[in-house]
Parts: sequence; C-alpha cells; structure tokens
Amino acid sequence: MNPILIGIIVANALISYKGFNDFSFFRKYEFHVGSIRSGEQIRMLSSGFLHADMMHLIFNMMTLYFFAPGVIQALGTFSFVLVYFGSLIFGSLLTMLFHKNDYSYRAVGASGAVTGVLYSAILLQPNMMLGIFFVIPIPAYLFGILYLLYSIYGMRAKNDNIGHTAHFGGAVGGYLITLIKVPSLFVDEPLMVILLTIPIVVLFGLAKAGKL
Repeated sequence: MNPILIGIIVANALISYKGFNDFSFFRKYEFHVGSIRSGEQIRMLSSGFLHADMMHLIFNMMTLYFFAPGVIQALGTFSFVLVYFGSLIFGSLLTMLFHKNDYSYRAVGASGAVTGVLYSAILLQPNMMLGIFFVIPIPAYLFGILYLLYSIYGMRAKNDNIGHTAHFGGAVGGYLITLIKVPSLFVDEPLMVILLTIPIVVLFGLAKAGKL
C-alpha cells in the first residue's frame, strides 16, 4: 500500500483515538463555527482528523482504503494528496458558507476528504460498479448523482446529525481538482462530466433561491 495513504489512515486513527479519550482535545480541534469565526481556522483542517466514534472512523477509513489506490494509480501520489486535502478544505469552506450564522454548529470527520477521493475515483472510472450495502450493484456515476442529491435533501431537511454540507463540498472538491488535473476527461467522458455537474448546479440554484 502507498506509504502516504498509510500515513493518512494512521493519522486519522491516532488523532481520533486521542479525541475519544480526551474531551478537551476533541472540543479544541472540532469544527465549530463560532470558534472559527473568532480566528481558529486550524479547526477547518483538524476537524477532518477527528471522528464521533469508532464506527464513524472505521467507515471513513475503509472507504478511503478501497478507493484511494485507484486515484493514486491514475493521478500519482502528489495529486492524490491534493485531492484529499483539497476536498477536506473545500468541504469545510462550503460548511462555513452555509452555516456561517449558526455559531453553535459543530462537526467532525474525514467524510469531506474521503468523499472527494470517492468522487475522483468515480470520475476517473465512471463505469466501475459499486455495491450498495455491499450487495446491490450500481454504476459509480449513478451512485455519485444520487449521493449528491441525497446530500442536498439532507441539507434542506436538517433532520439528522450527518454533515451533508461537508460531504457535498468534498465531492465537489474532488470533482473539480480531478478535472483540473485530467482535463482530457472533458473529451473522453463528456457525458459523465455533465451528469455529475447537475447536482452541483441544483445545489447552488437552491441556495441562490433561498431554499436551503
């Protein structure tokens, strides 16, 4: 396995474990709008290495473990790191954009970064099949579209504790960075590029209309 990928997984595990056992550490580095707006921007990065519980950590790291190698193989290690951290930051920025006036909003998790890697993999290999609940086969590109639409629904409903905004922001970050790194996708996979753009346009259209 790629040593950088191993390093990212180990860093997530160690920092999350510290957070599980040290509540003051967890509170100091989690994503918290009020603290970030008062100048603690480090939280926009550090929160991506904390997790709510062990299952949250395992799910994110398993997803990263399965999809990162394809991105590394196609783009190289440096570009994978760019996708990972770029998606993490993009997810945090979008979360700040949508929750900037909710000073009590809190979130943790590598979901934005991991979702960015997932979407990079989908864009690079749109015809690969994914298993929903590890059983139901579905084309990767269809999963990508449905996932983003579900994230928009979650952002509107606000009826759970899932960081849908960070997921969406991470997906958009991975999508954009991959297209910048591999512009030939516009020619080689134009339909996939257009299809995966639709939920992004819907999101910002709803935001502009004040419906989020």
